[in-house]
Amino acid sequence: MTGDHQTPALLLFGGFVAVTLGITTWVSRRRHGSAEEFYTGGRLFSPMENGFAITGDYISAASFLGVTGLIALYGYDGLLYVVGFLVAWLVVLFLVAELVRNCGRFTLADVVAARMSERPVRIAAGTSSVVVSVLYLVAQMVGAGSLVALLLGRTSGAAQAWTVIGVGALMVIYVSLGGMRATTWIQIVKAVLLLGGTVALTVLLLLRFHGNLDQLLVTAARRSGHGDAFLAPGLKYGESWTARLDFISLGLALVLGTAGLPHILSRFYTVPTARAARRSAVWSIGLIGGFYLLTIVLGFGAAAVVGPADLRGSNAAGNTAVPLLALDLGGGAGSTGGTVLFAVVAAVAFATILAVVAGVTLASSASVAHDLYASLRGSRGSRGSRGPRGSRGAARGEVAVARVAAVGIGVVAIALGLLARDLNVAYLVGLAFAVAASANLPVLMYSLFWRGFTTRGAVWAVYGGLVPALGLVLLSPVVSGCPGSLFPGVDFQYFPLQNPGIVSIPLGFLAGWLGTVTSDEIPDEARYAETEVRSLTGAGAV
Repeated sequence: MTGDHQTPALLLFGGFVAVTLGITTWVSRRRHGSAEEFYTGGRLFSPMENGFAITGDYISAASFLGVTGLIALYGYDGLLYVVGFLVAWLVVLFLVAELVRNCGRFTLADVVAARMSERPVRIAAGTSSVVVSVLYLVAQMVGAGSLVALLLGRTSGAAQAWTVIGVGALMVIYVSLGGMRATTWIQIVKAVLLLGGTVALTVLLLLRFHGNLDQLLVTAARRSGHGDAFLAPGLKYGESWTARLDFISLGLALVLGTAGLPHILSRFYTVPTARAARRSAVWSIGLIGGFYLLTIVLGFGAAAVVGPADLRGSNAAGNTAVPLLALDLGGGAGSTGGTVLFAVVAAVAFATILAVVAGVTLASSASVAHDLYASLRGSRGSRGSRGPRGSRGAARGEVAVARVAAVGIGVVAIALGLLARDLNVAYLVGLAFAVAASANLPVLMYSLFWRGFTTRGAVWAVYGGLVPALGLVLLSPVVSGCPGSLFPGVDFQYFPLQNPGIVSIPLGFLAGWLGTVTSDEIPDEARYAETEVRSLTGAGAV
C-alpha cells in the first residue's frame, strides 16, 4: 500500500488503541482488586451488554478475515465455517449457558470440580483450557500479521513480527490492568464498530451490483476460474474421501467446540443470574447471526470484485479479502474514498483482533491462577465447594498470579503466531474448536448430566480428548508434508486429515465413559443431586 493508505489506517489504529487503553486505565483505578472483580467484572453487566461483549469475544479475526477469504477462494465450501460457527450457539443456548452460570464461579473447572476431587480435575481442566486458549490466540496473531503486512506493502518481513509482538504486549496490558471489566467494555466497543463496518461494506457492495444478488454470485463464479463449481459443494472438500472426511470433521469441531471454549464460558459469569446468562445468549445469537449472513455476501463479493488471483497475490490464505474489497469499493488504489474505507476496515479488523486476544488471554490466565496454581499450591479441598476459597490475601495472590500468567501466555502465543503466520486464520481457529470439543465438552456434558460420573472419568475425558487431538494435529498435513505446512521441508505426516475432530471428539467421550466404569470411586449421589438442583433452578448459585 502507498503512504496515502498507511497514514489514515495507522491513525485509526492508534485512535482505537488510545481509547481502549483509556478504558483500561479508568477501570484499573476503580477496581477493588478482588478475584471476583478481576475474573467476572463484579457480575454487574446486563444481558444486552453481555450479549454485545460475547459477540465481540466470539467474532474473531477468523470470522472477519479468514471466513470471508475462504468463501472468496472456495465459494460454497467456505460456507461451512459460517454454518458451524452459528449452529454452535444452539448447543450453547440449550445445554450450556444457564447451567454453567448456576454451577460455576470463574472457570470451566469450577463446574466439574463441584462434585469431584478437586485437584486432579482442576489440573486437567486448567491445562486443557490453556491449550485451547493458546491455539485460539495464535489465529489472532496471524490475522494481525497479515493485516499490517498488507498495510505496509510487505516492505519488510520484520513488519509482521513486530505487529505480533505489539498485539501481544497490548493484550497483556489490557488483562493485567483492567481485568474482566475493561475487557468487556473493549469487546462491546469492538462489536459495535465491527457490526457497523460490516453493514456499511455490505450496503456499498450491493449498490455496486444494484441490489442484484444473483448477478453478484454469477460474477463471483465467473471470476473464480471454476465456473458453476464455485457455487456448488466439493471445490475444497469434495476431491477425495479424505477431503470429505475433513469436511465432516471440521463441521463437528465447529458445532461442538463453542460450548467448550473457555473465554466464551467465562462470559456467562459476568451477569448476575442464570436468566441473564440465557438472555445474553439470545442477544448474541441475533447479533452473530446477522454478522455471518453479511459475511457470506462479503465473501462472494470479494471474489466478484477483487478476484481470487489478486487475493492470493496479497495473501495466499485469503486473509486480506475484506480490506482489499473495501479498497476497491471505495474507488480503488489512489482514490480518497478507497483510502478512507480501507483505513476504516483495517482499523476495525485490528480492533477485532485486540478485543478477542484480551478476552482469550483473560480466560487462560484465570485457568492458570484459579485452577492450576491454586491446586498445585494445595489450597483446594478434596471435594468441590461453592463458597469463597481462602482468605482475601490468598485471593489477591491468585489475581497477581493471573497477571503474571497473562505475560507468559502472551509470550507463547507470540512465538507460535510467528511460526504459523502463513496459515488461514479460520483454519487455525478450527483446530482450537476441535481441541475444545474433544477435551472440554465431554467432561462438561458428563458432569452436568451423568449421575454416575467419577473423578477418574473426568480426568480421562479431558486427557483422552486433548492428547489425541494434539497428537493427530502434529501428525497431520498442518505441520509437515505439504507446501502449506508449518514445516514444509520435512514429512512426518501419518494422519491424512487436517482437522482431528472426527477422531478425537468421540475418543474424549469414550475415555470419560471408560474411566468412570473402571473406577472404584463411589459416585456422590447427594452432591450430584445438589448440582442438578442448582444447575436447573439457580438455588445456591454464586
